[in-house]
Amino acid sequence: MSFAPVYSAASRALILGTWPSPKSRELGFYYGHPQNRFWPLLAALTGEPVPAREDIEAKRQIILRHGLALWDTLERCTITGASDASIRDAVPNDITALLAGAPIQKVFCNGATAYRLYCRYMQPVCGLPAVRLPSTSPANAAVRPAQLAAQWGAALGPYLLQRPARP
Repeated sequence: MSFAPVYSAASRALILGTWPSPKSRELGFYYGHPQNRFWPLLAALTGEPVPAREDIEAKRQIILRHGLALWDTLERCTITGASDASIRDAVPNDITALLAGAPIQKVFCNGATAYRLYCRYMQPVCGLPAVRLPSTSPANAAVRPAQLAAQWGAALGPYLLQRPARP
């Protein structure tokens, strides 16, 4: 089974991955591989400190404080390791409940497989088009961190809520 979605009534943008990697399943939360660039990237885009790998609550708060939602396209599947290319028996998550609880305006897919699965299974149900962003996976080493930041920042920027000022 996939992880529960992270969202609130203030979530305006949904980031979708494909399926939790073995390291993420071991940690019990999204993007748990120590070399995945998702959390450092999100921290840079939001001005937050990079959360410790084990600090699930800090990661949840980055998502929630900035009007985001986070989930995976698949509820379950058969997969070899973390290889998206090996996915079989895909069962999509039911996006309707999340959309009923959050005013999602835009969907962003972390990589080509998440995008393809979203377009196949979820978009026909909800009608929201998605933006395919380059994967933050360490397997996508051809895309440098600066390129990730530029592309993700341009796409997500208009949907990010500003962090509340600290006293």
